[in-house]
Amino acid sequence: MTAAAMTARPSPSRPGTGHDREIASRLRKVGGQLGGVRAMYEDGRYCLDVLDQLAAVSAATDAVAVLILQDHIRACVRDAIDSGDADEKVDELVAAVRRYVRGRGGRR
Repeated sequence: MTAAAMTARPSPSRPGTGHDREIASRLRKVGGQLGGVRAMYEDGRYCLDVLDQLAAVSAATDAVAVLILQDHIRACVRDAIDSGDADEKVDELVAAVRRYVRGRGGRR
């Protein structure tokens, strides 16, 4: 995704969650893991070892995605339900999950 695509839609302010620090920490670790994978590849390491490390990076990003999704449901979706805007927020959530699953190789 390009930087323009990520900033094309204004983001509503996100309330602080219990996972903010954990998410930021995990994302830093994923960045480090990915740098390590790049170094492995550039050093000519065995292809399957590189693939194993890429799988670990994917698993780590999936874990972050679940935390972000959990926080979104507990904050944004709950607020929408409380204010009577549940249908729109649920549709938005389903579309976001669908995009994520498609990006992970899902077919639906």
